[in-house]
Amino acid sequence: MRVTEQSDNRLRKTLMRTLVGQMGRRAETIILPLELLRHLKPSEFNDSHEYHFWQKRQLKILEAGLLLQPSIPLDKSNTFAMRFRDIIRASETRPIDTGKNSDTMRTLCNSVVSLSWRSANGTPTDVCHWADGFPINVHLYVALLQSIFDIRDETLVLDEVDELLELMKKTWSTLGITRPIHNICFTWVLFQQYVATSLIEPDLLCAAHAMLTEVANDAKKPDREALYVKILSSVLSSMQGWAEKKLLNYHDYFLRGTVSQIENLLPLALSASRIMGEDVTITEGAGQEKGDVLLVDSSGDRVDYYIRSSLKNAIAKVLESGSIKEIKEGSEVVLQLAKETEDLALKERESFSPILKKWHPIAGGVAAVTLHNCYGSVLRQYLGGVSTLTNETVGVLQRAGKLEKLLVQMVVEDSVECDDGGKSIVREMVPYEVDSIILNLLKRWIDERLKKGAECLCRAKETETWNPKSKTEPYAQSAVELMKLAKEAVEEFFEIPIGITEDLVQDLADGLEHLFQDYTTFVASAGSKQSYIPTLPPLTRCNRDSKFLKLWKKASPCSAAAEDAHHTGSTNEGHHPRPSTSRGTQRLYIRLNTLHYLLSHLHSLDKTLSLSPTVVPSTRNRFSSSRRSHSNSSSFFEFATLSIQGACQHISEVAAYRLIFLDSNSVFYESLYIDDVANARIRPALRILKQNLTLLSAILTDRAQALAMKEVMRAAFEAFLMVLLAGGSPRVFYRSDQEMIEEDFDSLKRVFCTCGEGLIAEDVVEREAEVVEGVIALMGQCTEQLMEDFSIVTCETSGIGVVGTGQKLPMPPTTGRWNRSDPNTILRVLCHRNDRAANMFLKRTFQLAKRR
Repeated sequence: MRVTEQSDNRLRKTLMRTLVGQMGRRAETIILPLELLRHLKPSEFNDSHEYHFWQKRQLKILEAGLLLQPSIPLDKSNTFAMRFRDIIRASETRPIDTGKNSDTMRTLCNSVVSLSWRSANGTPTDVCHWADGFPINVHLYVALLQSIFDIRDETLVLDEVDELLELMKKTWSTLGITRPIHNICFTWVLFQQYVATSLIEPDLLCAAHAMLTEVANDAKKPDREALYVKILSSVLSSMQGWAEKKLLNYHDYFLRGTVSQIENLLPLALSASRIMGEDVTITEGAGQEKGDVLLVDSSGDRVDYYIRSSLKNAIAKVLESGSIKEIKEGSEVVLQLAKETEDLALKERESFSPILKKWHPIAGGVAAVTLHNCYGSVLRQYLGGVSTLTNETVGVLQRAGKLEKLLVQMVVEDSVECDDGGKSIVREMVPYEVDSIILNLLKRWIDERLKKGAECLCRAKETETWNPKSKTEPYAQSAVELMKLAKEAVEEFFEIPIGITEDLVQDLADGLEHLFQDYTTFVASAGSKQSYIPTLPPLTRCNRDSKFLKLWKKASPCSAAAEDAHHTGSTNEGHHPRPSTSRGTQRLYIRLNTLHYLLSHLHSLDKTLSLSPTVVPSTRNRFSSSRRSHSNSSSFFEFATLSIQGACQHISEVAAYRLIFLDSNSVFYESLYIDDVANARIRPALRILKQNLTLLSAILTDRAQALAMKEVMRAAFEAFLMVLLAGGSPRVFYRSDQEMIEEDFDSLKRVFCTCGEGLIAEDVVEREAEVVEGVIALMGQCTEQLMEDFSIVTCETSGIGVVGTGQKLPMPPTTGRWNRSDPNTILRVLCHRNDRAANMFLKRTFQLAKRR
């Protein structure tokens, strides 16, 4: 008990003096501090200072037991108490006189004895109450109990412990100690010694836990004293508070070498919790609105609570650690946390769960669920700030998926023996839904790329001028920008480090195809060929006596000179012929180049989508009957390709008809065969046409030239037909003109047969020329034959059979589909035939007006 030999001698001497002549006196009636003050003199101490200190200590003990912490409540007006306080105050400055004749000593003895022998109801008593008040009695008894430990090794209990405890039992009556109070105090001393000796002796903790069994039995008794309940609550609260501080953070307190300590600490914490939860209810002090308050809620599973709390604290500590705070990128934080969470899970499975499983059947499952939910909370917070899919985001989600698989596996393994197979614990796990999130983010990514394409298309519609950047890039820059966006989207799409499914590829391809189709529609919005075809003049009949004919006859002597002059002018003009292609037509060529640029790049884009090694088969059928699957089509961009091809045909037609009927109108439709055939041949028009075709070949890309040239040929043949059949009043033809006209048309055909390097095959030219040649053949027939053929064909097509007497032939409609068997075509040949028979036939049959 660390009592010095000198103090021990003084104590023994005092006890001997006290008991002299009082052999029958009970030990519990001896007020030991008072006896010490009476019998020990200043001369027995080294100096007056030591004696004064010792004297004050004895008075303080008496003050605590009689005034401050009495077992029987003390009236403030008690005379003995007031006198005792006066003596205590006086002793602060100097020692009091304890001699036999000292008035102070007599007053002290009277006051102490009177206060010690009081009873609760004022009746005489044989019990002395000087050290049985709480908490001084417990402090004194705990000090006695602590003497059971070896001073040389404080983790050891002395061999004489039983004898010591038996001796201490003799103090129970003096200190007011009962067996239940002894049990709880002894438990506390064992526990306190375990803590004080740095937790190195688990036997002390086991002994404390063993004593708790006795305490639990005591706590269940119905006749518990209020003092006992107070001591019990205080001790158990302290023990439980200390134990739970470690258990609620067992990942911090127990390292690999000390994990086994949980096995000793946990039973003690659970026992304390159980005793308090079941048996201890106290009334809170003043200031509390409620009355009785249960100290501990025993309804929950404490081990479950320890596991969840410790892991939550461990995760919080990771997030607050320096290694995490130093990371600036959010994705890196979540990735690092996933690694730390996995380490915690493995540590839990290897070290803690096997121990905790003794008290909780699915300790590992609870740990896994807790870690899953903690990480899930951080993951959802991170994803809340993610607006688009990046490689970093994919990395985070894939790492989360890997972690989730590990944690789910832990739950499954730990729940094998559960009645419900672990379903209840699994329901606590809110799935990360990694695949679903990646799919949604990927779809959002696709939508964002398509939105950029749509913005590019809008800019093109507002700003595109169809002027090429250079001769090496003879197409619209808007197409270059759109295709660049598409290629970047496809490349970045396949760089995303996930398994891209076929249906996602189809989603991207469909979106891009829709953009290409919209852009193609924009490129093709260049009017129609019909807007360039001249309006057909009204049908009239030639008049042999017309003013024109009279003038022509007067001028006939000079006709040879006029023809020479005409050819001379044409020849001079032909030395430096210039193309008549307008800027508008050239811009149509750029549109055509643009379409072919798209077409050529669509093939490479389609190849990239089709041959990517990262594409995996789809797990579900996403194609309805109205939506095509790539497996049933040779191309992802089949519809876009068809749209572009149709647009190429349309633009080629419009450009050709604009070139012939607008740009070349002055040398073709407005000049050819005006006044007479011989003096207005096709040679000047052919020279200009050749220059136009040369410019066309220079502007258009190789792929675009053949179709464009073919459409120019068709437009030229159409214009030639219109000259012959709808040339208006300035044009009249004789049967004799047919040979010159046929010669001119052969020259026109030769231009297209020889242009370029086989751009148009000769048989194609011949096939397209058949209609014109048929009309030219009609112009070589005699008028009578034409009238007869016209009557027969008209009757056949109109369904009237043979024309009877008095009947007139119906006027055949103008269909525009001219050919030698069409009655309207034959009628137009007759209208342009300058002879009397034709004139009379048209006047008699249709009353056609004369030309003016």
